[in-house]
Amino acid sequence: MPADPLQPFFKQRGWKPFPFQKETWKAYAAGKSGLLHAPTGQGKTLAVWMGPVAGALKEQPEGCSVVWLTPLRALAQDTLRALREPLEVLAPKLQVEARTGDTSSSVKARLRKKLPFGLVTTPESLSLMLTHDDTREKLAGLRAVIVDEWHEMLGNKRGVQTELCLARLREWFPEIRIWGLSATLGNLDEARDVLLGSAAEGAVTVSADLKKEIVIDTLIPREIDRFPWSGHLGTRLAAQVVREVEKANSTLLFTNTRSQTELWFQELLSLRPDWAEVIAMHHGSVDREEREKVEQGLREGRLRCVVCTSSLDLGVDFSPVDQVLQVGSPKGIARLLQRAGRSGHQPGKVSRVLGVPTHAMELVEFAAARDAAHARHIEARRPLVKPLDVLVQHLVTCAIGEPFEPGEMLREILSTHAFRDLTDTEWDWCLGFISSGGRALAAYPRYRKARLENGRYIVDDKRLIQQHRMSIGTISADSHVSVRFANGQTLGTVEEGFISRLKQGQLFIFAGKKLELVRFHQRIATVRVAKRDAKGAVAMWGGNKMPLSNELAHAMAARLRGEGPASPEMKAVAPILEIQRRWSELPDDRTLLVEHTRSRDGEHLFVYPLAGRLVHEGLGALMAYRLRLNQTITVSQNDYGFCLTAKRGLHLSEDIIRLNLTVENLLEDVLACLNTAELARRQFHQVARVAGLILQQLPGRQQRGQRELQSSSRLLFEVLERYDPENLLLLQSQREILEKQLEFSRLHDSLIDIQKREVQLIETKNLTPMAFPLWAEQFFATMPAGDAATRLEQMLQDLEQAADK
Repeated sequence: MPADPLQPFFKQRGWKPFPFQKETWKAYAAGKSGLLHAPTGQGKTLAVWMGPVAGALKEQPEGCSVVWLTPLRALAQDTLRALREPLEVLAPKLQVEARTGDTSSSVKARLRKKLPFGLVTTPESLSLMLTHDDTREKLAGLRAVIVDEWHEMLGNKRGVQTELCLARLREWFPEIRIWGLSATLGNLDEARDVLLGSAAEGAVTVSADLKKEIVIDTLIPREIDRFPWSGHLGTRLAAQVVREVEKANSTLLFTNTRSQTELWFQELLSLRPDWAEVIAMHHGSVDREEREKVEQGLREGRLRCVVCTSSLDLGVDFSPVDQVLQVGSPKGIARLLQRAGRSGHQPGKVSRVLGVPTHAMELVEFAAARDAAHARHIEARRPLVKPLDVLVQHLVTCAIGEPFEPGEMLREILSTHAFRDLTDTEWDWCLGFISSGGRALAAYPRYRKARLENGRYIVDDKRLIQQHRMSIGTISADSHVSVRFANGQTLGTVEEGFISRLKQGQLFIFAGKKLELVRFHQRIATVRVAKRDAKGAVAMWGGNKMPLSNELAHAMAARLRGEGPASPEMKAVAPILEIQRRWSELPDDRTLLVEHTRSRDGEHLFVYPLAGRLVHEGLGALMAYRLRLNQTITVSQNDYGFCLTAKRGLHLSEDIIRLNLTVENLLEDVLACLNTAELARRQFHQVARVAGLILQQLPGRQQRGQRELQSSSRLLFEVLERYDPENLLLLQSQREILEKQLEFSRLHDSLIDIQKREVQLIETKNLTPMAFPLWAEQFFATMPAGDAATRLEQMLQDLEQAADK
């Protein structure tokens, strides 16, 4: 495509289009769909937006031409700004608006009457649009759908929801072009094919050949314990962090959890109380208005430091940010690169990230992450296959908007990547589910949603339609409680499970403030600022720790083998590795290191597959079950390995170790050794909500608490288990919990890999530096805190004396 119609905008800015931008415009003009991959802050938005704009300059379109899907509502306003800028120069009459859950009711009402040239929305809001019978007519002029940050949705249910919505739009408008955007992804072509489904043939992948300079450094602790354990550094590096923040104009300090964000914000503020007006906090549970104030402060360069979580990982352009700090290992290369890209968020600028280790071995992880980033060994996102709860929700959505004929709808569903292998049995089950609730629930009218009329499925119950619209979406979380001052000012939300454990008058830390709980009633926690100078519990949120990725694990193993250039991280951790090597060996991904140690607590078997915390949890439980010692075996795990502890019986041969780590009868043994039935029962609550078995309360009704909702889902689970044990939602719950809790696919692959390795079985006199954190974690999990701390201090003294000999 000639760039002439777009030239005035670039000329005004003094910019010259990049070759990848021109390539994308050319592909769009030729009617192609595709995926664009480019580093953060290098012009991806203009690359996919200016093609439709150039087309509009020729066609003078009426109505909505472009739907722009964003994974986060928080990105909508920034996206609007970026899309409106070229239109102000090239086509002032063309409008772009946002329609998300944060959009005001007045704007939503206006958009219901007429859609603008460009509509920025989320997968949930697009699904909601499909429930209206005039949506096809209103989108009649649609030319393109652009899916921003596609890597963020690939591999989860929101991505599948997006696939289904795109299939509906393709069925309505076969000529539309679909483009995905991605910054950090290891499986680009697969990501493109998942996005486009059956329309992937002839599609293109455009990669920007831009060398974005990313500098990855690590903050080296002044003192490093020779026997470190996870988290023991805590905020001890806060003073060094403050000095790093002082060197920059604006810093984003990323943590891996919201609780960690709260802790670090308090710690930095206690060290620099004079920063009260220039330091802020940002995470998904803080009130939206507060988050927007923080984002605006970053754009204007008024904030020196923002402590945040993944809520600021994506898309938002904060050009003034010149430094990123990462507290704790990012556990993945893509995540580190994504966060690094938040600094120097402009073409030609250098992105900088400084790692802040929370334990000594994370020094090796940061060095390894830098190696893998420079080698472009980035994690792939694996697509999700056949989540039937998402499909049945989508079928009801479609039936509300336009009654559908089963055969036509099946062809549409089969055009998606997620459901391309859907069987006739599964399809018939889905139709039966939306029309009767399935075999066990057919006697209950409330589960009858769609009915067959003249060969088409239709939903016309107004109350049910309203409930379904309120329940659209796939994001599941613990029930949230609103935290408010008595004057009505909202601070944000915490999970009901956390707040319900607090007593009236008890202190807790949330949204950067020390608060006192005044009362908790009808899912509203009324608070006041605490006047007492006492310690408070930091608000906690559910969720597992992120496991080490395969790519980072391999890079770490290479570092432990001595590969890679000299680095300050490896120099700092050398004394720990020297003791490990002297007493045992360094773990590796080519051999399987196993240490057998005796202590006054019994026998310990330490196994180091380097496969990540979740896999090690499964491997530890599996091996303990298979050994069948007829005594209690305690299991602990971290990202590097797992530990079995028993009074006796763990002095094993290499053959027995290998025999107990095979894939033979893997699924049966995992189901037998873990309480997967209870875990699946809990997971069923989320599946049931997405599938529509549990619906949102209508406005004006008293909201049910989490305990009541869990009770409802538990009852449903038991009914289905008893009267319809082959129900596909039950099987899906079990499958999801295996992947979510244990990364079952990775567990299976790890066992195959272990069988190829040589087993290094070493009898050790003392706990090695790699073994000590596993031993310590076990003690803190099984003993009272005071007793565990005393025992740990004694063990540390013994190990330090042994190391000095």
